[in-house]
Amino acid sequence: MIDLRSDTVTQPTPAMRQAMRDAAVGDDCYGDDPTVTRLEQQAAGLLGKAAALFVPSGTFGNQLALATHCQPGDEVILGDDCHIVQHEVGAAGLISGVQLRTLEGRLGVLDAEAIRRRIRVGDDIHIPRTGLICLENAHSNGRVIPLAAMRDAAAVAREHGVPLHLDGARIFNAATTLGVDAAEIAAETDTVMFCLSKGLAAPVGSLLAGPADFIARSRKRRKLLGGGLRQVGVLAAPGLIALNEMRLRLGEDHARARALAARLAALPGIALDPESVQINMVWFRFTEVIDEAALMAALAAAGIKANPPEHGWMRLVTHWQIDDAAIERVVAVLSGALHR
Repeated sequence: MIDLRSDTVTQPTPAMRQAMRDAAVGDDCYGDDPTVTRLEQQAAGLLGKAAALFVPSGTFGNQLALATHCQPGDEVILGDDCHIVQHEVGAAGLISGVQLRTLEGRLGVLDAEAIRRRIRVGDDIHIPRTGLICLENAHSNGRVIPLAAMRDAAAVAREHGVPLHLDGARIFNAATTLGVDAAEIAAETDTVMFCLSKGLAAPVGSLLAGPADFIARSRKRRKLLGGGLRQVGVLAAPGLIALNEMRLRLGEDHARARALAARLAALPGIALDPESVQINMVWFRFTEVIDEAALMAALAAAGIKANPPEHGWMRLVTHWQIDDAAIERVVAVLSGALHR
């Protein structure tokens, strides 16, 4: 099968499977697992943070950050189309008791002055406290946020003494596109979460990184939320390969996404902005009415998995298991389905 639904569908590499078998393990709740300790230290170092914490998923990491930064009744400022708002099941209200104060972004970029206008100022007993500002880079729309925009937002946060958290699920994709170390992106934030289980191909896990005292408090809250892990070295071992090897090849996924986008843009009936293909995601829309059921059936018959169009838009995501031949087959099937 060619699976383009997401980069979360990646299978662990053969080296990862071997590392899982051979991993040295201990009880991580006692701090005894040497492999997860090594993973946390390497992750913190790559992001330029003092400490890091292994967590089961990106959503878990983001929600743990909100719960540690904020008090119930606080307000969190973030984009209306970000992952925390759109794809985390309303967890912020349930878990942390915070309310989300959203603002409209421009292709994922949040205007610093718009953030400033939403920060609660003063001691009026009727208003909530602004407890946190959240950014996302790379954005879940597939675009990379310029460092200048992040620095502007960070300056506003520092001016008002509000911490800044980064949903960096694909921060290494963003770093690859920007041509910088991930630490340069993370430097604008107090805390950052990134995923091992997307383009980095590890089977499970994310990391939350930040100041040592913040991570110590997060470790206790991780336990409270049911994330206390035992012999987690079997999951941390492929995470080390993800950090040390798989992040260095993300440019290949980006190049194949650009190649796929160029081929699709040439097909009648498809509209695609090449500038939107900044990481490993290709978004496009159909310019004419299509039989979606027939399209999905044609893809499935050719051994291609994809999410169906939504409101006329479709997303295809490249990863380490998508090669040049897969790109050719996808283009051929889409072309045939569109022009029967």
